[in-house]
Amino acid sequence: MEKLLIAMVEDLVDDKSAIRVTVDEPKEDGTVVYHLHVAPDDMGRVIGKQGRIAKAIRTIMRAGAVRYNQKVMVEID
Repeated sequence: MEKLLIAMVEDLVDDKSAIRVTVDEPKEDGTVVYHLHVAPDDMGRVIGKQGRIAKAIRTIMRAGAVRYNQKVMVEID
């Protein structure tokens, strides 16, 4: 799942070396939280107008997690 998130974001940002993903331990309900860190200059590109790109990233991650019987949440820091 981490590779999927990185692959999606790589094409959006200019500074690919600043992409970092940290993963929290699963919560009580089994939800895994992925924290996406990008360069401050690329933050707008990842979030998009009115958060549309961020919503799309979260939707794709949730759809991919279903394949592995997981619940995921993506936070963009």
